Amino acid sequence: MSERQRVNHGLSAPLVQYRRLVQRAQVDGRVPALSVALHRADRPLWTYQVGAQPRTRFRLGSVTKTFTAVLVLQCRDDGLLDLDDPIGRHLDLPRHGELAVRRLLSHTSGLQREPFGDMWDSLDVPDVDRLLGDLGRAERVLPPARRYHYSNLGYALLGYLVGRLRGGTWDEVLADRVVKPLGLAVGSDAGPDAATGYLVEPYSDHARPEPPLDMGALAPAAQLWGTAADLARWGAFLADPAKVDPDGAVLAPATLDEMRWPLTMSDETLWKVGFGLGLILVNEGERRIDVGHDGAMPGFLAGVYGRRGTGTPPALGVAVLGASGTATGLLDLPHALLAAAVEHDPAEIEPWRPGGPPPDHLRTVLGRWWSEGYEHVFFWRDGRLHARMADAPADRPPAVFEETGPDVLRTVCGREAGELLRLTRDPAGGEVVRMHWATYRFTRGQETFEGC
Repeated sequence: MSERQRVNHGLSAPLVQYRRLVQRAQVDGRVPALSVALHRADRPLWTYQVGAQPRTRFRLGSVTKTFTAVLVLQCRDDGLLDLDDPIGRHLDLPRHGELAVRRLLSHTSGLQREPFGDMWDSLDVPDVDRLLGDLGRAERVLPPARRYHYSNLGYALLGYLVGRLRGGTWDEVLADRVVKPLGLAVGSDAGPDAATGYLVEPYSDHARPEPPLDMGALAPAAQLWGTAADLARWGAFLADPAKVDPDGAVLAPATLDEMRWPLTMSDETLWKVGFGLGLILVNEGERRIDVGHDGAMPGFLAGVYGRRGTGTPPALGVAVLGASGTATGLLDLPHALLAAAVEHDPAEIEPWRPGGPPPDHLRTVLGRWWSEGYEHVFFWRDGRLHARMADAPADRPPAVFEETGPDVLRTVCGREAGELLRLTRDPAGGEVVRMHWATYRFTRGQETFEGC
């Protein structure tokens, strides 16, 4: 048996593929310490480390923003704020109180990137009092909603908002409302098992330690530490909360759906990377989206993502945590690992099983209908009425309806979400002979707009 065969003996092909991807990234990036984990609901947790242990805690940088965003959405769901509220409705700010919470979450407020001053030069991080005192000197560099413009300052304000609304600090609220319910060992303190962050010199193999940095008032934007295993589970939660948090103890799945909806693009020409409510959305094609965030701090890089879409296993999430501030190739590794999982160990194909019959009063809705010259198919699946265009790709999700009253249904997801479907019956026989969906007429035969 060769050395390669001996090392790979007993490992499945997907695990060998994961390991080689990590090894290649560590060597190419010259990363002193690296910890990686891949989580999925139908397999044991997979981890791999170089220069670290599974318990080693790494700096997460801006991955912290995903936690802060979840805390803000919890406040919304509990009725403490509306996402379109100006933040000044809840905080006494010397300036920029008109900026909407939604815009701060999605980096479309136009607020400058950092607090007033040269924090990343002096490493003099403001506390809350100084940050608020200097807010009057911070600029709004773009009009709200004009375009994507990343702002750590905005997330500092959101973290302060959460603490004020909940009657505690951002740290306390995070521990009580996210970390403990999900059983995560994530927090603001490095702890005894913390990795050291390094700057690796470009023309030698020397690695110089970077100074530790407490983020002070910017903690809600970039302070957290954690392990790869915990962060892979967090990535899985962001993509598939119903599997990771089935009781909705942290956030309802519908709220995560809202957070994942793209509100802006980081590049108006590529349309590859978007931003939702606190979440980076990476379009991987074939209806697959990676959901999460990257992070960077002096001496550290992190990428935490979950995947949704075609062929994706349940609760699939990845964390890549590295002790190098310059190995930017690490930020591609989460997406490569997620792609490898889908390609080499895809979701199980669930068998089809017979279901219950449709209700009698909807039977005459089923089948083919025409509208605007196009053919549509209405069908009954999993106890609900569905619809799709007859020539729609098989992987395009159908519209799904729920009854709201006699002969009235509402579209709950898919095409025309939120719109009504109204049924018109034949007075004599009672069968459905015409429908109006989002006010457009649907008939059994192809007709012009004049009904001919």
